[in-house]
Amino acid sequence: MFMGISVIWDKEFGFMKEILVAPISRMSSFLGKMFGDSTDAVLQGVIVFFLGILLGVKIDFVMFLAVLPIMLLTTFGLVSIGLTIASFITDLESFGVIQSFINLPMFFLSGALFPIRGDGVPGWLQAASNLNPLTYGVDALRTLILGGGQSLFPLYVDLAVICTFDVVMIIVGTWTFSRMK
Repeated sequence: MFMGISVIWDKEFGFMKEILVAPISRMSSFLGKMFGDSTDAVLQGVIVFFLGILLGVKIDFVMFLAVLPIMLLTTFGLVSIGLTIASFITDLESFGVIQSFINLPMFFLSGALFPIRGDGVPGWLQAASNLNPLTYGVDALRTLILGGGQSLFPLYVDLAVICTFDVVMIIVGTWTFSRMK
């Protein structure tokens, strides 16, 4: 989500004006930013995989190829959130604060750090995690990396939620980009 900061930098240095007056649609501008920032995010994830190999984690090449599309799909929606917020904001400090208020709860409720199911987890926390789209991205990655025994939802449910979230966020993002001045 922090990749949206590039939009604020572009606004601050006047480059965004050049993009907005170019003879291309705002949707094309948004999608270009989204694909570029998503590629950066996936490359960061690949670096984590390589660090895992250096630390002795057994990573199968076929599994690695299987998780790349899930990583990319997950980043589309999250980067779109960042770009949407950045289209409304003009200064870096405000962007960082707002991103933290969105990013941290999504991350902590995703199940990436601790289990979100079980006897000790309150029902309201489980319900909140079910509304979090990042939960489904983490679950899909966990399913492919660790096997189906660790998953909360079937893989097709994870993919359906991630894709729906992506489509909604891309629509919202292109709309906010079209309203940006």
